[in-house]
Amino acid sequence: MGAVASFFGGLCGGEKVKEEERFLRANDRPFNLSFNYADNSIKTSKYNIFTFLPLNLFEQLQRLANVYFCFLFVLQLIPQVSSLSWFTTAVPLSLVLGITAVKDAADDINRHKSDRQVNNREVDVLLNGDIKKEKWKNVKVGDIIKLENNDFVTADLVLLSSSEPLNLVYVETAELDGETNLKVRQALTVTGELGENIESLTAFNGEVRCEPPNNRLDKFKGTLTYSGQSYALDNDKVLLRGCTLRNTEWCYGIVIFGGADTKLMQNSGKSVFKRTSVDHLMNVLVLCIFGFLAFMCTVMAIGNAIWESRDGSSFVVFLPYEQGASSQLSSFLSFWSYVIVLNTVVPISLYVRYN
Repeated sequence: MGAVASFFGGLCGGEKVKEEERFLRANDRPFNLSFNYADNSIKTSKYNIFTFLPLNLFEQLQRLANVYFCFLFVLQLIPQVSSLSWFTTAVPLSLVLGITAVKDAADDINRHKSDRQVNNREVDVLLNGDIKKEKWKNVKVGDIIKLENNDFVTADLVLLSSSEPLNLVYVETAELDGETNLKVRQALTVTGELGENIESLTAFNGEVRCEPPNNRLDKFKGTLTYSGQSYALDNDKVLLRGCTLRNTEWCYGIVIFGGADTKLMQNSGKSVFKRTSVDHLMNVLVLCIFGFLAFMCTVMAIGNAIWESRDGSSFVVFLPYEQGASSQLSSFLSFWSYVIVLNTVVPISLYVRYN
């Protein structure tokens, strides 16, 4: 079928097409850009200045206790059922939501700073027959880049050549798998002959066909076609983003996956609202307590209805019904009044301490 590019539809909400095979050509940016592959910028932050308030509020309302207190606040705004002032719930609830929002905002600001720092790192890129400094975020799929000893690997690369005998390189993969011992990678002999000759590297027009972006750190399958010959590529021919070059003076590689498509970012996943086991336990407890509260209020509302039907008429002189009211309506309103009166079965002060 050939390579199926990964791309986004128009502004009307087109869906991303699933990539089945990656196809790229070295030193040919216009060709590679036609596939709309992800660039090498990363984004680990969850919010921006416009989405922070609605998204953060939505995430906080995933805690049932917050929904419970918001529901009480709405009830307290109804004069017919509320015997307490609305601010008795609004003030502590705002405090709980506000403190959590400030903490989440501080965490996300740090993520933005980290993203900017990483995206603005510089690396040597072969462009138009010359080695130039480029920011990581501007590196594209198909670019040939140069790494030196102790450099972080910019993107997922197919190794082309190195300064070591037999075209070996040594990398530290602690950020990927936690292992501090050095791993060995080796370039193909046919590309190792390119060395660091800029003219040879500029003339290199090899084509790579490989698997689509995935999170498998220990597997890679692909082929390099060069000068009419095809050569198999495996995990030993690839340098992954997150690795650090060690004990190797220099090496060259061609970018195959950038940014969000790299195996490192594929494994990191999307930043989501953290839900700990304590969160789940709190949700279960709040649900059980609310069920018990509803049971108590139902029993008392039924008692109110019985009392209204038997003895309530005797007190009409002192407590007259409002126009159009009835014992059934009084019992219904009483149910919600009892919910407000007994709301302390879930004390918001305990939830403030938990947060």
